Amino acid sequence: MAEGIAQLEAHRTALTGHCYRMLGSITEAEDAVQETLLRAWRALSGFDGRSSLRTWLYRIATHVCLDARTVRRRFRPSCARSVGTTSEELTAQPREHWIEPIPDALAIPSDSDLDPAQVVLQRQSIRLAFVAALQRLPPKQRAALLLSDVLGMPVAEVASSLDSTEPAIHSALQRARTTLADSALSLDSHATPLSDSQVQLLGRYVDAFHRYDTAALASLCRDDVTFSMPPYELWLQGPQSVQTWLQGRGIGCQGSRLIATAACGSPAFAQYRRSPDGGHTAWALAVLSIDAQHITDWCSFLDTETLFPRFGLPLRLPG
Repeated sequence: MAEGIAQLEAHRTALTGHCYRMLGSITEAEDAVQETLLRAWRALSGFDGRSSLRTWLYRIATHVCLDARTVRRRFRPSCARSVGTTSEELTAQPREHWIEPIPDALAIPSDSDLDPAQVVLQRQSIRLAFVAALQRLPPKQRAALLLSDVLGMPVAEVASSLDSTEPAIHSALQRARTTLADSALSLDSHATPLSDSQVQLLGRYVDAFHRYDTAALASLCRDDVTFSMPPYELWLQGPQSVQTWLQGRGIGCQGSRLIATAACGSPAFAQYRRSPDGGHTAWALAVLSIDAQHITDWCSFLDTETLFPRFGLPLRLPG
């Protein structure tokens, strides 16, 4: 019994990454993995070994994610509405409306069996922009693309996993890849380890934030940078809008502390705002997308009560 449980548990991280790519939510992904492992445990005695245990588990997980009760499209603010202004009223949407970030450690296996190219592929495929593009696909197209292009399953295996035919899978893959190409995203644009210049960029970001030098922060942003704060619908574009926000309605962030982490294959920082009674309180998880020299996207997720515990982060820092 213990051996069987251990065999299944060894796949938890990989399954979590797969379910997150399907669902765009860390909470729903964790629930889907629990259901997957429960179904697998109940059926383990009947597993005949005609496919690998890995393939069998992914098939179960994919069907759990395709369940009509769980699968839904989630959004990023920039996908949900037009660009806003720094003075407009803030409107929030329920947590279930938005794509959530996920810790790299929960979604990217650290198995020594994975070659470096596969690790890069796993990281690229949980990036916020890519997961948002996946959300544009119908669920079965999404599943086919992930099984084929991320997990490397042959088309015949994908067809079997989705109770479909090889011609239907070929067609679904073609449509899915076309949609991603229209979004200027593909798994061919692999992420690489941070360069020295990118590490320095992140260092300047932390330094400027701790000094609350909004001009310096704006100077780190690319001309077309996007800035958003789920659960609010508002998103802004351009360094000047970012600086205006930080100097105005975001001025409460002055005096914040940042703690580095990693989310969705990207650099991220836990932000703690100064508390009137001393210490600092969890405020946001800022996930940054960067190019060689600039921040290209700055997304601060404000649902700290849900996210911080999953990242192993405290909700309060002492004074």
